[in-house]
Amino acid sequence: MNKTVRGTQAGGRRPRVVISEAHLEHLEALAEGAYKRNPDLADRFMEELGRARIVPAAKLPKNVVTIGRRVTYLDQTTGTETTVTLSRPEDADISSGRVSILTPIGVALIGLAEGASLAWQTRGGETRRLKVLAVGEHEAAGDPLN
Repeated sequence: MNKTVRGTQAGGRRPRVVISEAHLEHLEALAEGAYKRNPDLADRFMEELGRARIVPAAKLPKNVVTIGRRVTYLDQTTGTETTVTLSRPEDADISSGRVSILTPIGVALIGLAEGASLAWQTRGGETRRLKVLAVGEHEAAGDPLN
């Protein structure tokens, strides 16, 4: 089962998720389209979108992960630091560091702010913990809505 498992912050709450209203319709369409290929991941994605705080695009904080932004995170399980750009599925290219929003790590990262920490499950079913270290600027090709 490929389910992303959200971890909790201190105090037992899940990390806050913030999504730009400019992206919401596109993200929902991606999640709905994923139901045939990976219903567990699509369910998790829709759950995250459903609990997200939706803000106008101009008010999306610069430190929040969204499509097109570079993110550096620490795999607290392995101690490995990784930098990727979250992308639309058609723009994903792991060799260039562009990771699809429709992967377990993409679903785990979307909407998180710097400093957020959570547990998530890999495609192989291993539960890991990650922490968002830094969120960078948009890449020109990474986000069709910016």
